[in-house]
This record gives sequence, C-alpha cells and structure tokens, in this order.
Amino acid sequence: MSDEVRVVRVGPDDWAAWRDVRLEALRDAPTAFGSTFEDQVGRTEQQWRDRLQPANGLTCLSMLHGRVVGMAAGHPEGDGVVELISMWVSPDARRRGVGDALVDEVVRWARELHADAVELWVTRGNNSAERLYARHGFVPTGATKPLPSNPALDEMKMRLPLGSEVRRRPARRERGTPAPGTDEPAACAP
Repeated sequence: MSDEVRVVRVGPDDWAAWRDVRLEALRDAPTAFGSTFEDQVGRTEQQWRDRLQPANGLTCLSMLHGRVVGMAAGHPEGDGVVELISMWVSPDARRRGVGDALVDEVVRWARELHADAVELWVTRGNNSAERLYARHGFVPTGATKPLPSNPALDEMKMRLPLGSEVRRRPARRERGTPAPGTDEPAACAP
C-alpha cells in the first residue's frame, strides 16, 4: 500500500463521509473546534448536504491507504480573506504529512480565488497545530477570542499573506525523527 496522502475536494454527495470524520474529530479534539459533538450529532442528512454546497466554500478530505484520515475547509470571508476551518487529522495518521497536505489544499484554493490572505483561529496551547501553521508561513496577528465551544479557552488568530510568495519553512528534526507536532489536531471550526 502506498503511503501517499491524497486530498479530495468533496461536495453534497459526500455528506456521509464528511459527517463521519467531522463527528470523529469532535470526539477526539473537543477543544480544537468552535462547535461540539452534541451540536452536530443530531444534524439531518439535508443539513450535512447543505454544509457541503460549493457556495459555502471548499471542503476536503484526506485519504491514506484508501481511508479518510482528515479534513479541512476554506471559507471566503470577504475583503480578500479565506478562513481555514474544520482542520483535523486522525491520531493514527499524524506525522505523515496529512496536515501539511490539507493546509496546502486550502491555500491552493485561496490562490485560485485570488485571495490576499488565509486566516485561521487556533486554540491557544495547541502547540503542534501552531507549529504546523508556522511551517506554512502563518504568523500570529495578536487577535484573540474565547473559544465558542469552551469560553474558558482562548483562540488566537494566525494569518498567511498571499500577496507575495511565502515559502514554507522546513521542519527542524533530528535524523530519523518525525517533525514534532506534524498533523496534530488543529484549528477550530464553526
């Protein structure tokens, strides 16, 4: 079997796969998202399909060994900004480039839209997610807010300007050791 990570853009007909990975993510990393498992589990098929309408932005799933192992989405916020949301990688697929592939796909889509920047909110203290985003050129903006699903926690905003080519910084690692923090639970999502 190939270790190649594939990222696929999905739509309304993929609602069941999206639902399953979304609910798995909310169970695995409840402090990484703006919504909760309880908020989402009772959604109807039509609500899941509506969420995946192209007018709502980009939705993608990552595949490894033919299995869905992650998700991310991009949402146009206006003023030339795309927001990276719903980012998550399954614990058994972390440190294999899945998170990098998902971020790359959202950034690629933002460039297709001629966006000026990609922004995201990450739960403060989710150091592995912060490192993932920093490797892609995201920098903290200084803005913070309470996490909607748990106001006791704060989120911080990170931004990747797209106006000029920003090169991804390579991860530092010791020989034979995976890059620390690669593909950990990441940004929150409404």
